[in-house]
Amino acid sequence: MSRPAQEAVRRAFSRSGLRCTPQRFAVLEHLLRDHEHPTADQIYQAINRSDPRASRATVYNNLHVLMRAGMVREVVLAAGAVRYDANIGHHHHFICEACGGLEDIEGFDASRLTRPIGLGARRVRNYEVVFRGLCESCSKAPAHKRREEWEK
Repeated sequence: MSRPAQEAVRRAFSRSGLRCTPQRFAVLEHLLRDHEHPTADQIYQAINRSDPRASRATVYNNLHVLMRAGMVREVVLAAGAVRYDANIGHHHHFICEACGGLEDIEGFDASRLTRPIGLGARRVRNYEVVFRGLCESCSKAPAHKRREEWEK
């Protein structure tokens, strides 16, 4: 990670009031570099390639601390492991049903949709929109190849 990026991570910790431990720094740094929305286990494996001192429990605990501080968010998918995202700005996700890729989609305001769908007196604090289909790469694959992937 470049020096300016490292300083940005340190400033983020300073603003949050969290102590910048080496393990927390490594977790956040990895998430800022990896835009694939990795699982906790993928983060653990990546961090331990360069510094084998962090345990799985340490990675999980630091992910939860970073989430409570608003520096990381969970991306919970119906089927599959929870994935993590350091992009905490308003955005949505697209999941490719062929390759399993997860991409950020620019956020848009869907709040006006919350009234007509019968939420009654409930107050929406936050919402996520998840699109599902074929990513750009998979949609360019030959039709027979796409069908094989979807039938798996």
